[in-house]
Amino acid sequence: MIERLAIKAINDLAELFPVICIVGPRQVGKTTLAKEFSAKLSKPWVYLDMEKPADLVKLNEPELFLQQFTEHCVIIDEIQRIPDLFPVLRSLIDEYRVPLRFLLLGSASGSLLKQSSETLAGRIAFYELAPFNAVELLTGFDLRKHHFRGGFPLAYLAKTEKQSSLWTDQFLQTYIERDLPLLGLNLSPTIARKLLEMLAWQNSNLINYSSLGRALGLNNSAIQRYIDFLEEAFLVKRIYPFYINTQTRLVKSPKIIFRDNGILHRLMRLVDFEQLAGFPGLGASWESYVINQILSVKSQDIEICFYRTQHDAEVDLVFTKGGKAFATAEIKYTAAPGISRGAINCIQNLQTNNNFIITPTSDDYLTNSGFRVCNILQFLRIYLPEI
Repeated sequence: MIERLAIKAINDLAELFPVICIVGPRQVGKTTLAKEFSAKLSKPWVYLDMEKPADLVKLNEPELFLQQFTEHCVIIDEIQRIPDLFPVLRSLIDEYRVPLRFLLLGSASGSLLKQSSETLAGRIAFYELAPFNAVELLTGFDLRKHHFRGGFPLAYLAKTEKQSSLWTDQFLQTYIERDLPLLGLNLSPTIARKLLEMLAWQNSNLINYSSLGRALGLNNSAIQRYIDFLEEAFLVKRIYPFYINTQTRLVKSPKIIFRDNGILHRLMRLVDFEQLAGFPGLGASWESYVINQILSVKSQDIEICFYRTQHDAEVDLVFTKGGKAFATAEIKYTAAPGISRGAINCIQNLQTNNNFIITPTSDDYLTNSGFRVCNILQFLRIYLPEI
C-alpha cells in the first residue's frame, strides 16, 4: 500500500466539515483512499457504490435510509450519478450537524461541483485526488518510469511496459466512450479522441483554438467549451499567463498540459521511455510532468502561472500569492542547464527573489545569475514547502 499525502489533508478537513467530497478521474484511487481513511476512524462507517444496482436501490428513499446512520460516516461513491441527493444531505446535516457525516467520491463535472457547492454551501469541503506524485513514491522511486507511465496506480505499478500501455489504452477508451458522455460531454467519441490527440501535440504550449477548430470543423467557442469540459474531468489543465503592471506586452493565450503523462504518451503513441528520450517533445513532456508534481503537493494558497512576452522573454512558472509573484521556475530536461537572457529579464521584471531551474537529476547549486538549480525531488521536498 502506497500511503497517499491526501490522508493528512482529509483528516484536517474532517475535523471541520460535515461533508467531504473527494473528486478526481476514475481509477485514480479515490475508493481505496476512502476505505483506508475510514478504517482508521473512531466511528463506524458504511459504504455505498452508486454503480451497484443494489446500493442504488437503497437510496430510492434516501432520507429514510440515511437517517439510520446518524452516528456513522456514510461513504457514497460515484456521487455524480445522483445529484438530486444533495438537498437531502443538506436537510440531514442541518438536523444533526457533526463533522464527517458524509464522505462523497466523484468524477467531477462542472455542474456537479456547482450544484453541490451551492446546495451544501458552508457544509462541504472539496479535495482533488491526483495520480501518484513523486513524493508519495520515494521508496524505490523510478523517475523515468513515473515520468513515462504517469501516476495512475494500475499504470505505474504494472509489471511490464506492455501491461502499463494496455491498461492506459483501455482507460482512455472507456473514459472517452462511456465516462465523458455520462458526465455530460455532448461530443462523439471519435471527435473527442481526435481533440485529445491534437491537444497532446500542443502539450505545454499555447493553445491554438483556431487550428483545433479548423481541423475538427468546430468554431472557437465550441473548442473552448469542450476543453472546459476536459479540464473539469481532470484530463487537461490550462495554465494562464501572469500579468504585471508594466508596459510590456504579454501573451494572453493559456498553455495546455495533460494532467497525467501516461495518458499524454499513449495519445502520442509512444511505447517506452527510450522512444520518449529521442522524441522532439521530450522537453514539453518533462514540463507537464513537473507542473503536475507541483500541483499535487503545493499549498492551496499558491497559484501557478507562466510569464511570456512577445519579445521572447519567458519563464515557465510563476508562483503567486494574492496576485503577487514571489518565485519562478524554469523547467529543463538536462543535467547542465543554461540560463537564457529572456529568463533573466523575466525575473528582473517580476522582481522575484526565489528563482529555480528544475531538472531530472542535477546537483543542487546556486548560479551567478540568481537561479538555484535543483532536481525535481529536491524542489518538491525542500524548496517548495519553504517558498
